[in-house]
Amino acid sequence: MVNMRFFVLLAIFCTLSCGVLGTGQAEETPFPEYAVVKPNVSFWLKIYSHYSTTQAVIHDSLAVDIIYDVIDLVPAEVSGCRKTNRRRMKAAIRRYTQVLTRLATDPSIQDADCRRVAALFGTGATASVFRRAANDLRCQMGQRDRFQEGVMRSGAYMDEIRAILASHGVPADLAYLPHVESSFDIHANSKYGAAGMWQFTRSTGRRFLTVNHILDERRDPIAATHAAAKLLKENYAKLGNWPMAITAYNHGAAGMQRAKAMHGDYPQIFSDYDGRTFKFASRNFYSEFLAARKIASDHRRYFGVMALADPVSRLSMRLDGFVALDAVCRQLGLDPEVVCSLNPALRPPVISGQKLIPKDYWLNLPGAAQWNRGLKLASRLPEVYQPEQRPSRFYTVQRGDTAGKIARMHQVKLEDLVLANNLNRRATVYVHQRLRIPHRAPAHSEVAGKDSQEITATLSSPDA
Repeated sequence: MVNMRFFVLLAIFCTLSCGVLGTGQAEETPFPEYAVVKPNVSFWLKIYSHYSTTQAVIHDSLAVDIIYDVIDLVPAEVSGCRKTNRRRMKAAIRRYTQVLTRLATDPSIQDADCRRVAALFGTGATASVFRRAANDLRCQMGQRDRFQEGVMRSGAYMDEIRAILASHGVPADLAYLPHVESSFDIHANSKYGAAGMWQFTRSTGRRFLTVNHILDERRDPIAATHAAAKLLKENYAKLGNWPMAITAYNHGAAGMQRAKAMHGDYPQIFSDYDGRTFKFASRNFYSEFLAARKIASDHRRYFGVMALADPVSRLSMRLDGFVALDAVCRQLGLDPEVVCSLNPALRPPVISGQKLIPKDYWLNLPGAAQWNRGLKLASRLPEVYQPEQRPSRFYTVQRGDTAGKIARMHQVKLEDLVLANNLNRRATVYVHQRLRIPHRAPAHSEVAGKDSQEITATLSSPDA
């Protein structure tokens, strides 16, 4: 059976405007650029389109248009670059802290560095202004090359993302938000545990998506877009406008509701709110979105002519049972690497064969713009379904245990144990920790030797 939801989705996109709201009525200016955010938008325009990742901007974290210096950084591909760059940035912060501290002691000091910095504040800056500025220094790495790469990557998904957002009744231009979150990198991970193009944390992701050791749909750009649309629409319903709803994507809806109760509309929140967790990232999130939207929607102006990635062509097949990834690839004559690239939600236990692809999962297959070919693929797929998931075994860590010892005890590979439990690079385990013991995948012959028969499959583009 062929499901036509994708084509309906495109039809909806064609009929909805970029300003569609949950109520179905258009908002004239969903993304206003308030006067108070203009300096911040201008700052992020420079970060995204002028300064590269080999440059760092030393600036005031509140009055971001005050830029003290731009220093050179070591390119990311150079060994030891992080350590070197941290040292350079700390040295620059230290230097300007000293300059501002001297100005706070004597605003009229005639030292050349002090006079240059003082001029950035205009005439009449007082000691208290410099004292405050000494505590608000910040270093921001440039993003021009990274942003440009993100624009190129966005071609693979942008049209589909806009259609999905419009189908959920939110502005299609929210499709530019992944430029801020991940530069459209579907493999992006943050130090705070966020993952995927839309950078969902595990807790937020689990509200809308499957997130476990078998599947992590945060990493699937299409499933995650459906989830992002639902979250943003929910934020809008709670907060009443898109500047707040977008900021809530970073700061949380509850935090923005508190800010709204204290200060009212967005400009006052931006100017006056001093919540404990409302720091630089949250305060600047909407400004970053506005800057990213300006650049990405007119990328030739900022980066010249460049080739965008071709839209991804795929067939999505809903599986009616549990199935091994390698069995699907063998029977359909597909390259496992290609299938894995189209299914980033599949986690290492599935890819290694420890676990089966779950029942009801929408499996993406390559080159599937033609539905007839998809039906042919489905008819060729032999009976490889299994009625149940491969079971997990568990072990509670005892005193004296190491990951290597536990792996040998259960006759599994250490790397498989690490993957199954998301252990760190050192494979650290703790007493009383409950570990999942990976299942050893069967030999190819055990799967390939089964009788084959025609199966049924549902073909479509999956919803989240």
